[in-house]
Amino acid sequence: MKIIDAHVHYSNIDTFHETARTLAHIDYTGKGLQEEFRRSGVIAGVGMGVTETAAGAFPDPEALNPMLLDLSETLPDNLFTCVGINPLTLHLDGQLEALEQSLQQKDVVGIKLYAGYYHFNVGDEIYDPVYKLASAYGLPIVIHGGLTYSDRGLLKYSHPLSMEETFLKHRDITFMLCHLGDPWVMDTAALLEKNPNLYTDLSGWIVGDQAKVNRLLTEQTYTDHFRRAIVFAEKYDRLVFGTDWPLVPLDAYIIFVKHLIPEAHWEDVFYNNALRVFPKLEERIRELDNI
Repeated sequence: MKIIDAHVHYSNIDTFHETARTLAHIDYTGKGLQEEFRRSGVIAGVGMGVTETAAGAFPDPEALNPMLLDLSETLPDNLFTCVGINPLTLHLDGQLEALEQSLQQKDVVGIKLYAGYYHFNVGDEIYDPVYKLASAYGLPIVIHGGLTYSDRGLLKYSHPLSMEETFLKHRDITFMLCHLGDPWVMDTAALLEKNPNLYTDLSGWIVGDQAKVNRLLTEQTYTDHFRRAIVFAEKYDRLVFGTDWPLVPLDAYIIFVKHLIPEAHWEDVFYNNALRVFPKLEERIRELDNI
């Protein structure tokens, strides 16, 4: 079975390096990512662009737009970019122009908003130019949902229900809410019921190594937390596999998600749905197959 990891990180962020080294016990390098892709059967990934101007600054108020993937000088051929937005610098001269120019690059497949990390509701007018560009270029908007990995975040901006008006207002745009909005997974399930332009990824539920994944697989209370929302929504055509690498090893997390998703829906969740969210991916993957 082919797998697309629709949520990875490939940025030189201090906390990612520390988590990879001390908790996930993985090699957070381009070589490390490719080895995990090979071992896990992942044929492509989507990297969520984010940058910091100084170690530990994430979410960095000084980062310029678009925020990209800067872990190495060149990107792996099968890693594509969802450019990140820093709303605090969008007003600066040339920022919107730089963002639009990036959207024309063939390896850019979407736009990422870091709700909660930056203290704006996703419906704030500061994001209006971003939605206009997304609509013009036919690109999806990916939004962080739920608990933030930084204690400087504000959860009132990353709560799934705070985004409902935006999903309704922009029916021409495909949205993907990250992490099933964990811990508010039932709220996200309800949003999936009534918003046909909304998808959600299943990334970021575990931060740790293979041993931690194995332990949580035996914790029924923990797995039922997610299974309840998945079964309630029954929107297997709009659930998208992702890991949040380097927070967890790919192969271990694939096993965890397979435990929650009926096998009849694996092809959609692990592959097809990512192509629905990121339509540019299909063409790029086809090109890779022909190389």
